[in-house]
Amino acid sequence: MKDKLLTPSYALIIAANFLQFFGFWLLMPILPFYLQEVFGADKGSIGLILSCYTIAALCIRPFSGYLLDTFARKPLYLVAYFIFTTIFGGYLLASTLTLFIILRIIHGLSFGMVTVGGNTIVIDIMPSSRRGEGLGYYGLANNTAMSIGPMTGLFLHEAEVGYSLIFCCSLGACIIGFLCASLVKTPYKPSIQKEAVSLDRFILLKGIPAGISLLLLSIPYGMTTNYVAMYAKQIGLTTSTGFFFTLMAIGMAISRLFSGRLVDKGMITQVIGVGLYLVCFCFFGLSSCGWLMAWNSTFTTYFFFAISLFLGIGFGTMFPAYNTLFVNLAPNKQRGTATSTYLTSWDVGIGIGMLLGGYIAEIATFKFAYLAGAALTVVSLFYFHQKVAPHFQRHRLR
Repeated sequence: MKDKLLTPSYALIIAANFLQFFGFWLLMPILPFYLQEVFGADKGSIGLILSCYTIAALCIRPFSGYLLDTFARKPLYLVAYFIFTTIFGGYLLASTLTLFIILRIIHGLSFGMVTVGGNTIVIDIMPSSRRGEGLGYYGLANNTAMSIGPMTGLFLHEAEVGYSLIFCCSLGACIIGFLCASLVKTPYKPSIQKEAVSLDRFILLKGIPAGISLLLLSIPYGMTTNYVAMYAKQIGLTTSTGFFFTLMAIGMAISRLFSGRLVDKGMITQVIGVGLYLVCFCFFGLSSCGWLMAWNSTFTTYFFFAISLFLGIGFGTMFPAYNTLFVNLAPNKQRGTATSTYLTSWDVGIGIGMLLGGYIAEIATFKFAYLAGAALTVVSLFYFHQKVAPHFQRHRLR
């Protein structure tokens, strides 16, 4: 029973995590259309506005890890979750672009804290012997929401549902998620002695090489979650792009059948390596769709959706492995810092992807944006094998 994974608290925090990310990602592919139609923003401005959220999350992330390692985690987590939830109601009242940007910044700050808090708490309440598997299922809830959320948002948008109702759907999901989070029982965390403030209390220095690799990988992912619907429309795909995210979710679910257990067997770098090769192929394939449409639209449509399935498998394979890699480089008292560094690296790339994707699309087309993203995955692949994997083997603590 000591190694039991499925406890009520574990199930509740998974539900809270899923609903939080579902509410967030439901809006993600809709916001470019919202900003364009309601405020008349161009593609370059849309990328800049959307990236404000990520920049704000990055500003709070290092401090959130320090706070979670120093003080009681659950109260901080709940306060951040409450603020995150209420901002969705604020979007309903945002009548100007300036007010919308302010709300996005506040939303990003709360997101930076709540994601680090949830990720750290789930590590606290699961047995260490099943950490890879446990993080895999926790990440599956996250990644499934990252797929189902955009799919749902796009279906609602294509059905001509009003933006106000879509915002209300996000708000409702997060209210239920907050209630689940409040019921989670966390272990007692004794007060720790205050230590001298240093850089490694905010950033896991031993995790920087892995962070660089993850950052490069998340740039094209940020392009995909924000612009794949616009890309499909630009190249002439008529099938609903909501299915793209559906298949990504299926791919991520498939990956969880084996990835977490392999990580628990010590195959962390091998699992990441396999995922990297698969993701490289997928982004080059996604970019090629822009040219393949002129040759055969039917083949390109099937290829486009096949890519989404394998993209889900690739990222779903790597997420729990990367998370475990960061945690295994840190002592127990720095779990929050390790989680913060992991998520910060990911969010930096997502933010760059938003900016870079919108900028390249403005001066060229989205297919060139995805081609640039694919090239970055190749750089990440080589850097991981040459630098990250050897570094991890030398400095791992468990």
